[in-house]
Amino acid sequence: MKNISVALACYNEETNIVDCIEAAKLLADEIIVVDGHSRDRTAELARQQGAIVVEVPNKKMFHINKNIAIKNCTNEWVFVLDADERITEDLAIEIKKTLRKVSNEKGFWINRKNWFLGGYLTKGGAYPDAVIRLFKNGYGIHPEKDVHEQIAIKGPLGHITSPLLHLADPNFARYLERANRYTDETKRHFKEQKLAKNFPNTIYYVIIKPAITFFKIYVRHKGYVDGFRGFVWALFSSAHYFYAYSKYLTDKK
Repeated sequence: MKNISVALACYNEETNIVDCIEAAKLLADEIIVVDGHSRDRTAELARQQGAIVVEVPNKKMFHINKNIAIKNCTNEWVFVLDADERITEDLAIEIKKTLRKVSNEKGFWINRKNWFLGGYLTKGGAYPDAVIRLFKNGYGIHPEKDVHEQIAIKGPLGHITSPLLHLADPNFARYLERANRYTDETKRHFKEQKLAKNFPNTIYYVIIKPAITFFKIYVRHKGYVDGFRGFVWALFSSAHYFYAYSKYLTDKK
């Protein structure tokens, strides 16, 4: 069996880190945690769970610390994990079976299930939310350009279907907190692009873009199948550009 390392970058994740590492042990015999000088017990708890902890300053571009974790992994294969994600027994079994017969694949897409308003989303583009997380050591790295970027893989990719569980939004308050952070990131992109603050762009980002996004999520990708949960997901996802552009429009800096 090919050995697997799990790589995590964390900041103030004491409520997640123990469960995350315990689940990661289903798959890995080495767990690397890069802690960005958390103000809580994240690093201490990770060490108690047997993880190798590397403490560094927290970075605005979080993928920098993820790459540090990747570079500290010593096994043949690396699985990059977030503290709010959980490896299941089925996923661990499928990965181990896949790596026993791997041919020329250097990385794998992993399906991800997202928890939202008390259940997992099944439609609306939220599932299967495929992400690149598993790769042969030395063949994958984060480009460090965007908060939602995928790991760049040097070589062909396979696909593993057993889902990784994503518990990013245990409650709606947490969802709104993350949404606020992501709209700040989009506002920053607008600023870097020097997007014109004019009437056509206002109409596009306040009305047209949200309407198109809602239609795609709720109708085209069948978000309605998830009932009220799917409606709220589509509604607030469509509002992303409205909020981001409004922040950009009123930014005096």
